[in-house]
Amino acid sequence: MELKKVKTAVVGCGVISEIYLKNMTSIFEIIDVVGCCDIIPERMEKRASQFNIRQMSIEEILNDKSIELVVNLTYPTAHHLVVSQCLEAGKNVYSEKPIDLSIEEGRKLVDLADKKGVLYGNAPDTFMGQAIQTARFYMDSGLIGDITSVYATLNRDAGLIAERFPFTIGPGGGIGLDVGVYYLTAILSMLGPVTDVSGFVETIRPERTHFFPNKTDFGETYRLEAENLVVGSFRFKSGVFGALHFNSNSIGNEMPQIVVFGTEGILYLPDPNLFGGDVEVILKGQTEPTVLPPTHAYTENSRGIGPAELAWALRKGRKPRTSKEMAFHGLELLLGLYKSCETKQLYRMTSTFERPAPIPRGYLGPAYGNSPAEAGLAI
Repeated sequence: MELKKVKTAVVGCGVISEIYLKNMTSIFEIIDVVGCCDIIPERMEKRASQFNIRQMSIEEILNDKSIELVVNLTYPTAHHLVVSQCLEAGKNVYSEKPIDLSIEEGRKLVDLADKKGVLYGNAPDTFMGQAIQTARFYMDSGLIGDITSVYATLNRDAGLIAERFPFTIGPGGGIGLDVGVYYLTAILSMLGPVTDVSGFVETIRPERTHFFPNKTDFGETYRLEAENLVVGSFRFKSGVFGALHFNSNSIGNEMPQIVVFGTEGILYLPDPNLFGGDVEVILKGQTEPTVLPPTHAYTENSRGIGPAELAWALRKGRKPRTSKEMAFHGLELLLGLYKSCETKQLYRMTSTFERPAPIPRGYLGPAYGNSPAEAGLAI
């Protein structure tokens, strides 16, 4: 029996909206994108024309009873307002990260979604890609024995990123809330909830100068308000220990990695900001890591899988894998680390979540079975 598609509208037509709309209109058949909205008319007009959808005001989206899902792609500082408006209107929502900019405000959104009885999912959705799902499969199979610890690291150049994406200068744009959340979400999806957090957070060299001579702001100074160095440790409910090191006071050629340590071996995961990449393992007695055969699909930029998975959850009557509970737990973990730095004390987590179910194995791309509708897209 064919399920009814979920009519969807996008709020926020910036850079990231293009790949979302491309994938939601061409890959994920459960989604029916009907409109888009942006406070900048030119951006809205461009995306509407590009993807043959309606230009809509936020009021039109909220009042259109046929629209069941809103995908919020606005800047971090607008997330709370847009999401709360949509939830109040009884809309299911999938929002870009972070879920909010404070623990208190994030908890309000979670509670509001529960009160309204609607689904609320959050990015990042990269943990549903080939790399993290492959790593989880081998972890759960016992390949590296009992998991004992996990480590995540990322280097960046905050000044270079700020030139390309100005929102990273302000609240929600730092290496923790804007990028570190990919790493934490991947780790949480594999290992479950955390109980305790501690660490250090700094904004180093906040006074910066625009350095591209071909731009009109060349030579002008600005102040970096977002965090650019985050170092922390945490304990999982399972007893596993974790550590992270996010530094955007470094160089632009990133060397990202997640490493999972077990009693029988070590897994090396690629950049969780991407969907694909090799997962390597070195087992007890071996001297060199080897690449593991992939067990899942979604290797390219598959942004849009999050809204599609939520749409399937809506139709199937289950919780989405990109749950608001996991997103809020990740937010509390990061901001709890910040609180730990302020108080010089261990932060005790107040939230928890259920580890999301893995993506079913067997689907290896649209060519599998010759029909995308039969190839496991019902995730």
